[in-house]
Amino acid sequence: MIPLPRTDLSRTDLSRNDPAQYDELADQWWEGNGGFAALHWLAASRAEHVPPAAGPDAVLVDLACGGGLMAPHVARLGYRHVGVDLGLAGLRVAREHGVAPVRGSVLAVPLADGCADVVVAGEVLEHVADHDRVVAECARLLRPGGTLVIDALPDTRLAELLLVRIGEHVPGGPPPGIHDPALFVDRERLLATADRCGLDLRLVGLRPSVRDWLAWRRGRRAVVRMKQVRSTAVVFAGYGVKRGGREPAPGRTVGS
Repeated sequence: MIPLPRTDLSRTDLSRNDPAQYDELADQWWEGNGGFAALHWLAASRAEHVPPAAGPDAVLVDLACGGGLMAPHVARLGYRHVGVDLGLAGLRVAREHGVAPVRGSVLAVPLADGCADVVVAGEVLEHVADHDRVVAECARLLRPGGTLVIDALPDTRLAELLLVRIGEHVPGGPPPGIHDPALFVDRERLLATADRCGLDLRLVGLRPSVRDWLAWRRGRRAVVRMKQVRSTAVVFAGYGVKRGGREPAPGRTVGS
C-alpha cells in the first residue's frame, strides 16, 4: 500500500464526522501511540466479552472494522474474521492483518442472514444517523444464540464535554473532529430497539484505567485497560445475545 502523508492531529478545518479523516489517518491504525490509540484499548476490551470459537468454521463479523484492530484477538479466539467497512484504505490495512475484507455499509451489510456467531460493532453507532437500522443489521447477521459486542458514546452533555471539548486535546483521546455529538446514542432507545430485534442486551460504562494511562504516557504500557464502571454517561459497552439459542444473561438498565 502506498504510504499516506501523516496528518496533523491539531487541525480543525475538517467538518465533524467526516469519513475522509479515516483515510487520511490510515497509516496510524496500528500505531499504539497514534491517533487511534484508544481504539486499541477498546479492541482489547471487546475481546474480553467474545467467547472462544465453538469450531473451525465460526465467524466473527466486525462492523466498521477500520484497520482491523480486533485481528489479533479474533485470531487467538479461533474465529474467521470478516471485516466490513466503507473505507478502502482501512480495509487494505485490515487485510494485511488477516481480516477478510468486505466493502459495505453498516446500514445494509452485504452478508447473509445468520452468517455470524459473533458480531462486533465498536465505535459505529455514533458515526451514523440511523442507530435502529444498525442494531437491526446486527440482529439479522447473528445466528440464534450468537453474541453481540458493541461500544458507543451516549447523548449526554458529559460525553460531549469530556470526549469532544476536552478529549480531542488529550493524548490518547480521539482525533479532532472525528465525532459529532449530534449523533451520540440514546441509550434507552438502543435497549428498546435491541429488544424488538430479538437481542437481550445489557449496558455497562467504561473508562480507561488511570494508572495504565499514566504508564502508557511514559511508554511503559502498550495498551490501557478499560475498566467497567456503573455510569454509562461517558463511554458505554453493550453485551448481548440473540434470542433463540442459549439462555441469555439478565438485562441491565442504563446508568446516569
